[in-house]
Amino acid sequence: GQAQTPEPLKLIQTIEMQDVPVGPYTDHLAVDVKGQRIFATPQARKSVQVFDLNSGRFLHEIAGLGNPHAVLYRDDLERIYVIDGEPGLVRIYDGRDYHSLQTVSLLADADALGYDPATKLAYVTNGGRGAKLDYTMLSAVDTGTGEHIGDIKVATGVLEALAIESSTSKIYINLPRDNQVAVLDRDKRTVITTWPLTRGKKNMAIALDEGRHRLFVGCRNSDMSGTIVVIDTQTGKEIDSLPIGGWVDYLAWDPFSNRIYASCGTGYVYVFQARDPDHYDLAGKVETAVMAKTALLVPELHRLFVAVPHIGGTSAKILVFQTQGY
Repeated sequence: GQAQTPEPLKLIQTIEMQDVPVGPYTDHLAVDVKGQRIFATPQARKSVQVFDLNSGRFLHEIAGLGNPHAVLYRDDLERIYVIDGEPGLVRIYDGRDYHSLQTVSLLADADALGYDPATKLAYVTNGGRGAKLDYTMLSAVDTGTGEHIGDIKVATGVLEALAIESSTSKIYINLPRDNQVAVLDRDKRTVITTWPLTRGKKNMAIALDEGRHRLFVGCRNSDMSGTIVVIDTQTGKEIDSLPIGGWVDYLAWDPFSNRIYASCGTGYVYVFQARDPDHYDLAGKVETAVMAKTALLVPELHRLFVAVPHIGGTSAKILVFQTQGY
């Protein structure tokens, strides 16, 4: 008989969020690997909820937020950083007892977050259309001191997900209203260039295979369909486009398995296997839930976490998948 190829993801746990009202979105997740905790951002609840990774037990709620978009956890400092979009703040909390330590003021509509572990700087998008401005900032915040140390100004109304290159000073960031990817220099705090997208539009998610010079850009072509555009970061040229569902909001590249994971609000995670830097095959698509568009891959745990909002009869939850089949 023929050997069956296992599904690339296996559902192993469901963590129920607490008392989340009906609402279409829950945003980006973070994990404390050492402390075995996961941080969720149920936007309809205007809070960050904390759960035990092993048991799924509810541990704590950081309440009273405006619009939580993303969380960063620094285990060396035991600090939690929450991007709160409505007031335009980075809120910093003690990771042991969750009390507030500090707030960092940015422009309104703070949203996407990237972290550079070498410099300990967090990069946060803010301003733009949500702040009634015709430009957007990518602001650098020192996560050690809590100081807002500088900005990169980009002439666009919206900035979305970003990818930080460790071997250079480059940041790749989505400009969805312009159908472009901007390449920024985080040392000089300038825009180096922009790359137009012709194989997808409304680019919202991003991931980087730095070793093989490939950038993956998740595009929402329509409500029901999208593409991952593969770009050569050495030339800015589009290499390929991979079909996915609509409402993509999270992409991850796993260098251990050479796989791309794309979480789409149409209710599936799409998994692509790289044969080489120019060729990618669909390894499978795994069902999640409607508008479960944000996720988090934690390669060292062999886990993919998918955030599900409270819509209709579906309660807010976190689906925990084991990565497998490679």
